[in-house]
Amino acid sequence: MSARRREGGRGSPAAGPSQRQLRVGEELRHALVGILRDSHARDPDLQDVNVTVTEVRVSPDLANATAFVMPFAGQNSAAIVAALNRASVYFRTLIARSVQLRHAPRISFALDTSFSYAAKIEGLLRDPEVQRDLVDTDAPDTEPFNIGADEQD
Repeated sequence: MSARRREGGRGSPAAGPSQRQLRVGEELRHALVGILRDSHARDPDLQDVNVTVTEVRVSPDLANATAFVMPFAGQNSAAIVAALNRASVYFRTLIARSVQLRHAPRISFALDTSFSYAAKIEGLLRDPEVQRDLVDTDAPDTEPFNIGADEQD
């Protein structure tokens, strides 16, 4: 095994996505935003629906892509994600027309859970027991760590 592979070099899962994957993912995200904004989808679950495309992750071979979406206000998210997956062939066709790639990737849609995860972490940081642990008792005039408090100049 080469040293490059052992250290998390190119091709290793530890290395993360390549620059090309990131660039193609961002281009696909922009294309999907435009398609969803001007959507002519016939599915009733997609009529007059506002969806935010937060990220598109592309496989290393650029054959598959997962688009992470969040419906406006998180309403009917399961039904909307299911409808987007039903219409994935339609979206793939439109993406093939708008993005210059040799082959348009297969698109699958998933609900973006990063917003709820961030809210959970923020809630944990606001917990009084955690706030107590964040206070440095050795320093004079110590105030608890305030999440979301505006800094005063």
